Amino acid sequence: MAAWPSFYLHLLLLLLLSPTPPSLAGAHRFSAPNTTFNHLVLAPGQGSLYVGAVNRLFQLSPELQLEAMAVTGPVIDSPDCVPFRDPTECPQARLTDNANQLLLVSSRARELVACGQARQGVCEKRRLGDVTEVLYQAEDPGDGQFVAANTPGVATVGLVVPLPGRDLLLVARGLAGKLSAGVPPLTVRQLTGPQPFSSEGLGRLVVGDFSDYNNSYVGAFADAQSAYFIFRRRGARAQAEYHSYVARICLGDTNLYSYVEVPLACQGQGLIQAAFLAPGTLLGAFATGPSGAQAALCAFPLAEVDGSMERARRLCYTAGGRGPSGMEEATVEYGVTSRCVTLPADSPESYPCGDEHTPSPIAGHQPLEAQPLLQLGHPISAVAALQADGHMIAFLGDTQGQLHKVFLNSSQGQVYQSQQVGPPGSPISPDLLVDSSGSHLYVLTAQQVSRVPVAACPQFPDCTSCLQARDPLCGWCILQGRTPVQLTVSLAHFNPPNPGSTQQPSSRCTRKSQCRRAAQPNQWLWSYEEDSRCLHIQSLLPAHHPRQEQGQVTLSVPRLPTLAMDEYFHCAFGDYDSLAHVEGPHVACVTPPQDQVPLNPPGTDHITLPLALMFEDVAVAATSFSFYDCSAVQTLEVAAPCRACVSSLWRCHWCPQSSHCVHGEHCPEGERTVYSAQEVDIQVRGPEACPQIVGLAGPHLVPVGWESHLALHVQNLQYFRGLPATYHCWLELPGALQRLPASLEETTADAGLIHCRAQQFHPSMSQRELPVPIYVTRGEVQRLDNAHAFHVILYDCAVGHPDCSHCQAANRSLGCLWCGDGQPTCRYGPLCPPGAVELLCPMPSIDTIEPLTGPPEGGLALTILGSNLGRAFADVQDAVRVAGRPCSPEPALYRTSARIVCVTSPAPNGTTGPVQVAIKSRPPGISTQHFTYQDPVLLSLNPQWGPQAGGTQLTIHGRHLQTGGNITAFVGGQTCPIQEPVCPKTIVCRTMPRAAPGEAAVLVVFGHAERRLLGSPFRYTANPQLVAAEPSVSFRGGGRLIRVRGTGLDVVWQPLLSVWLCSTVCSVNSSGLLLCRSPAVPDGAHPKRVFFALDNVQVDFASASGGRSFLYQPNPRLAPLSRDGLARPYRLKPGHVLDVEGEGLNLGISKEEVRVHIGDGECLVKTLTLTHLYCEPPPHAPQPTNSSSALPQFVVQMGNVRLALGPVQYEAEPTMSTFPVEAQVGLGMGAAVLIAAVLLLTLMYRHKSKQALRDYQKVLVQLENLETGVGDQCRKEFTDLMTEMTDLSSDLEASGIPFLDYRTYAERAFFPGHGGCPLLPELEGPEEEGRRATVRQGLTQLSNLLNSKLFLLTLIHTLEEQPGFSQRDRCHVASLLSLVLHGKLEYLTDIMRTLLGDLAAHYVHKNPKLMLRRTETMVEKLLTNWLSICLYAFLREVAGEPLYMLLRAIQYQVDKGPVDAVTGKAKRTLNDSHLLREDVEFRPLTLMVLVGPGAGGPTGSSEMQRLPARVLDTDTITQVKEKVLDQVYKGTPFSQRPSVHALDLEWRSGLAGHLTLSDEDLTSVTQNHWKRLNTLQHYKVPDGATVGLIPQLNNGGAVSQTLAQSCPSGEDIPMLEDGEEGGLRLWHLVKATEEPEGAKARRSSLRERERERARAKAIPEIYLTRLLSMKGTLQKFVDDTFQAILSVNRPVPIAVKYLFDFLDELAEKHGIEDPETLHIWKTNSLLLRFWVNALKNPQLLFDVRVSDNVDAILAVIAQTFIDSCTLSEHKVGRDSPVNKLLYAREIPRYKQMVEKYYADIRQSAPVSYQEMNSVLAELSGNYTSVSHCLEALQELYNHIHRYYDQIISALEEDPVGQKMQLACRLQQVAALVENKVTDL
Repeated sequence: MAAWPSFYLHLLLLLLLSPTPPSLAGAHRFSAPNTTFNHLVLAPGQGSLYVGAVNRLFQLSPELQLEAMAVTGPVIDSPDCVPFRDPTECPQARLTDNANQLLLVSSRARELVACGQARQGVCEKRRLGDVTEVLYQAEDPGDGQFVAANTPGVATVGLVVPLPGRDLLLVARGLAGKLSAGVPPLTVRQLTGPQPFSSEGLGRLVVGDFSDYNNSYVGAFADAQSAYFIFRRRGARAQAEYHSYVARICLGDTNLYSYVEVPLACQGQGLIQAAFLAPGTLLGAFATGPSGAQAALCAFPLAEVDGSMERARRLCYTAGGRGPSGMEEATVEYGVTSRCVTLPADSPESYPCGDEHTPSPIAGHQPLEAQPLLQLGHPISAVAALQADGHMIAFLGDTQGQLHKVFLNSSQGQVYQSQQVGPPGSPISPDLLVDSSGSHLYVLTAQQVSRVPVAACPQFPDCTSCLQARDPLCGWCILQGRTPVQLTVSLAHFNPPNPGSTQQPSSRCTRKSQCRRAAQPNQWLWSYEEDSRCLHIQSLLPAHHPRQEQGQVTLSVPRLPTLAMDEYFHCAFGDYDSLAHVEGPHVACVTPPQDQVPLNPPGTDHITLPLALMFEDVAVAATSFSFYDCSAVQTLEVAAPCRACVSSLWRCHWCPQSSHCVHGEHCPEGERTVYSAQEVDIQVRGPEACPQIVGLAGPHLVPVGWESHLALHVQNLQYFRGLPATYHCWLELPGALQRLPASLEETTADAGLIHCRAQQFHPSMSQRELPVPIYVTRGEVQRLDNAHAFHVILYDCAVGHPDCSHCQAANRSLGCLWCGDGQPTCRYGPLCPPGAVELLCPMPSIDTIEPLTGPPEGGLALTILGSNLGRAFADVQDAVRVAGRPCSPEPALYRTSARIVCVTSPAPNGTTGPVQVAIKSRPPGISTQHFTYQDPVLLSLNPQWGPQAGGTQLTIHGRHLQTGGNITAFVGGQTCPIQEPVCPKTIVCRTMPRAAPGEAAVLVVFGHAERRLLGSPFRYTANPQLVAAEPSVSFRGGGRLIRVRGTGLDVVWQPLLSVWLCSTVCSVNSSGLLLCRSPAVPDGAHPKRVFFALDNVQVDFASASGGRSFLYQPNPRLAPLSRDGLARPYRLKPGHVLDVEGEGLNLGISKEEVRVHIGDGECLVKTLTLTHLYCEPPPHAPQPTNSSSALPQFVVQMGNVRLALGPVQYEAEPTMSTFPVEAQVGLGMGAAVLIAAVLLLTLMYRHKSKQALRDYQKVLVQLENLETGVGDQCRKEFTDLMTEMTDLSSDLEASGIPFLDYRTYAERAFFPGHGGCPLLPELEGPEEEGRRATVRQGLTQLSNLLNSKLFLLTLIHTLEEQPGFSQRDRCHVASLLSLVLHGKLEYLTDIMRTLLGDLAAHYVHKNPKLMLRRTETMVEKLLTNWLSICLYAFLREVAGEPLYMLLRAIQYQVDKGPVDAVTGKAKRTLNDSHLLREDVEFRPLTLMVLVGPGAGGPTGSSEMQRLPARVLDTDTITQVKEKVLDQVYKGTPFSQRPSVHALDLEWRSGLAGHLTLSDEDLTSVTQNHWKRLNTLQHYKVPDGATVGLIPQLNNGGAVSQTLAQSCPSGEDIPMLEDGEEGGLRLWHLVKATEEPEGAKARRSSLRERERERARAKAIPEIYLTRLLSMKGTLQKFVDDTFQAILSVNRPVPIAVKYLFDFLDELAEKHGIEDPETLHIWKTNSLLLRFWVNALKNPQLLFDVRVSDNVDAILAVIAQTFIDSCTLSEHKVGRDSPVNKLLYAREIPRYKQMVEKYYADIRQSAPVSYQEMNSVLAELSGNYTSVSHCLEALQELYNHIHRYYDQIISALEEDPVGQKMQLACRLQQVAALVENKVTDL
């Protein structure tokens, strides 16, 4: 049976499969795309995992890295058929997925047993070390080898049972399919022997009618003596109710005599769903709840299970199955004839595993019951368990992909952790495995394998989290810590808030086995122990300590572990260690000395350090401890140092005489102490006992400039009694500290008054009142505490009282008067001379009034600004008149003397006049400005509608609109905020949102006067809606036209497209269309939001465009037209298409939007790609747009991006364009006659050699005229081709270019013509098996011998001297050496250099120009191979893409025209010998292809796909299939596509019309011994028809085809022209009538060449026109390919520079100065030897199909490349081949490229030997196939064997070889490889 797809998918799948990055903590994952996993098994010992999947087997490392993968399907199969070889034996067979049903490991045999559903569940054996190696697979299995169920939903379970001397297989399976009824549910099978997996002669569970019982197996387990099977089944005699059972057999029982089963019952639950055999316990998960949606876990002690079975066995052996009560408690089940018997009472002991005479199979009737340990909310699908550290841990996988960890504690289970392992909703497979170390769990779902830690103890950083996790496997190891680095980091980050903290920064959470002291008490804390608490410091005594003293600190640590005698704890105060003294739970430590305590942080009086109780480097418990400094306390509060000292947290006291804050008991001797507030036994203590100022004794208001006296109350002065002292008052004036001498007046024993000396103050004041802090010192520096902050207020009457009214209105307590002395001002009363005081103020002065107009209704708030406008509001209450009318002032808005705001009274329209303010009896103040009453009028509105979201800019037109200062507009009762200053005739406002559409009245309020716009309401419309916006991409320069479609767009006042800080205004085209230009954004900006602003409606671009976000692309870059720069003109020939190169051209614009101008003319854009713009220029030279320029400029406009690419100069048009139109038409019709005449003239002048130059020029002119004639067609074809290539480029971005992998590439380059299998296996046949190791040893010695340069050179020279050693042999040996020495390329390069030097010395004496011309010696082939190795990367990165695009362009063009399937000739070609000359009518068709799973669609999906395919109606069915496959599989390498011969084309018309199309059938037209191949035209298939690709069912060559595909030929060969079939000759488009009989391939090639040469000479013009059209269409791709090969814009490959430098050295060494010789050497070595081969044979680099037509075209292009490499002048004439005629005009340009290429390489920096060796060393590892190297060595030895004696003689004759014993070493190799008897 052939697997589908074949093995060539293997490498692709290996690349696709990769482990998925973990998402769970500590978890790893493995998944494979589009693959469903079935089973998982673990190999004991090595730890490798094996995954059985649908159509695949995977081998994984313990870390879930892919090690190997085997393909097992799909296969042609049917569950209704027994395994077959010929598909005709099973007509219903279809391509079927092969799910894995059973996966087991045989540890003894190191084998993997894998059974799939296909072929009736047969099994195979594979090697554990490499699952791709099949050890056994039944070729023709019998029904005894049907093992697994052939239906995926039916479970199969099994065990490998190791017995002495052999392994057996126990398999249990359910009922599945019509052919499985005869397969017993339980069988014992062979694993070895002639028929593995056969159950012949072994035990079977005989069942009367399997369907009655319908066993469904859950699991199979084994202990040391027995195997257990857990299953569900119906009762006997077709009872409908199912029950759960456990069955047991002895491991050594090969006949199943010991079979016993008993029911299982989990009290009150349903059927068993999953099970696991733990040590001494059988765990079972049972379904429960409605519809089994929940689960319960039960545990059955294994002793009870065995006891129940023994009871049933004893009753059936000795009591006929009846119990003491007489009830039947045991029977023989499954409808067999055996019955329970009465045997002797000792029978159970005598026959513990039964015998022939004992009854079986036995079924007990008494259920074994258990109570549920726990219940879960989801069904359980998997169970596993682990016995660790004396605890039983169960792992439950549910149907939702969750893994539950359960602690089984006595009679209950507790879930302590649940985590999502598989995808939600994906059940966990029953294959839940624990690794051999018990540290990890492997979890399988249908999509992935996950590796989950059994216990993740290290993830818990501290003791609290460790114990709170409640993981029974984890505990806190108190005295076992991390590394010192971790400890340092932990303590550095540790700063607990209080002494009772329980954080543990350095110990760790571990398994009990990992804690060394776990057996000792209080050393390992476990969360399930009673009173299990983390170790903590319960209390500290004292809680803090002064930094100046050392003292003892006592820590209270409950449950402190006990240490050994030589171990100790120590305390760590930060970085200071102190030895700890332990007494029970109390630990005493000494604090560090003062110099070991770090300095206090700035601005603080203490430092808090981490205090840790340490054991070695482990912090057992930790808290914080503070060291305080009393002397630093007083600096924190300068205004009250004593109060700060005695009220601090610390026990600090104040010494008032010395002003020191001290710790300890008291101040120095003789000095009284103010004690800390914390002292409880002292009455006078705390801040109230401090000497302090308690208040000001006099007024706190101090006038500036007047001498004032200050006094302060002080208390608690008893501390200074009897001590002389001076006092000072200090005032903190702005910019200065002023000291005043003071005196003390004692009023009581401990209190008094401080009198400061009287003083005048003259501070510079900017405010009316200045608060100045004041304090007192005793002496100069001893400050008395301020009980609170004290200030005196300095004030200056002149500040803030600018006029008389302000001055008189000041607070009377200040004593301010208006003084008229000199400059009138406001002064403190005593400072003004008595006669200068003014009691009456001057008349009011009015400066400004606003507004100047108001409505006649009055009610306008008028503001009057001036001076002396009254001292209080009462002064002005009735004092204001406006234009003769009273105006009522507002009290709240009145400002003393400076401002009056009054409300105007009504007045007739037009009333005008000044404002008057009259205060009391003084003359009134009159304004110079006049106020006017005017009537505002509203006239019209624009626009009259807007969206209900608001935002419309509304313009209200009218008269006198600038009336009043408080103008408010309303639309429909809502304010309309005014946007601009109001003008006399217009008001502009912005509408607000409204709840619903409708009309709204417009109202303007002028003060209190309202004006309505009558007859013209504003209409709110529904908000605009956007439904589409495209395109969604633009260049950063912006300017791209965005079409936005929607509804209600014409109501928007100003639509905007906004991005970042930029916006563009959109134009409203209609109510349904907006036209917007994309805004420009700066380079480097990353716009986060692009949106439309439609007045107040904002719509994100993504919402308007259906979810597509707007994307900005970098601006395009275009190269200048002229290669000489922007200033030089580009010379344009009329009729030519302009090709402009650039980067990123189509990323942000389409070709229709690009505008290209040449002067004032437009260049029509035809094609726009990523890197090229093609436009058709005007036929005649346009005028320049700039009068200062003589030539028109070429300008490209892409939105806002404008690129000027230089001037364009039109060349003179060819002569034929001056012909009249009639003449041009006549020329077109008579082109053939003209060309024939030209050729005839050239023949007539052939004998005149002096006309050769004229002939050459004529031919060039004629070719130019012909090319001009086909220019339009070329342009159209080229445009179509570029569109196709653009689509291809998009496809390649996803799939990539189908490069061959390096190994295949190298083998094809080394061994051309050998297909994909260049080397034969090293040894074949069973008789060679024993000699493999010996031969391999010999070949290894030969490999070592080749590393001797003398041996290798001698070998090469000796072989080349042999007359029988052919050229083919030389190439073969050179390639074998290249393969063998690939790992030592530096050495191979050295050999090649030596041989090239010898070759040069040989040719120098003959003809140097002939060197390297052909491949005649080994060194020339070595050079070819060396270049292939070194240039592979250049091919992939640089030259590969243009070469592949050329290949695809050729294929596309060929496929657009008819191709004869018999002769292989095509209408579109460059090769005249492959030109289809007859005019064949054809019509392009587009077929809709249904690609389904049967045809293996490109994505491998199971759903039907509809894909369009372009074909011709003249195509044969095979050609159609080829084109369809090319288009359907365009992203798939050719070797991975199905063969065109493996699929049929089916035309589907309607529901029932299915017709299979073929090249030949009964409908084929046969006439006169000619049989025509069927085409789509023959079948009358219409355009748009639906066809399907279906597999050929009658394809008997499936196996051979698969094998053939493993060594593909790479191309298809068309049929022979004279192909016959039963006397009939086949034809397609034309009949091959040139030769009526015989096989042309066998005729004289000389005659054929002569005929072809004659035809080439006489080729009519119409055919030459076809060739020229094809050439013109492909020209761009040919140029790109040649440019990539010959350009030095990218770095030249280092190997090319190295080779050319070496050739230069050889020329210099041999005195060759002729540049032509060196040119020939370089051409022969690189361009002709490597690049021509790559051009002619792209299948060496790409995984593609190269048809005969494409190959012929590539031959023409390769010949052109060859012609371009010669130095001789290229002339064409009448004898020139057609291909030379085609490229006659381009070859001179290509020659210049070659010469420039050589010159540039010569001028580049030389390559050092070290650089080259470095590159070679990197390349050496690319080919690492050990087996192929051995095969190459084997074949190389075969050549050595042919000339063994000659090689031995040559080695023995060489003196150095004798010293190195090279001949002896070769004889040793011969002895090992071929058992050759030598004289050794």
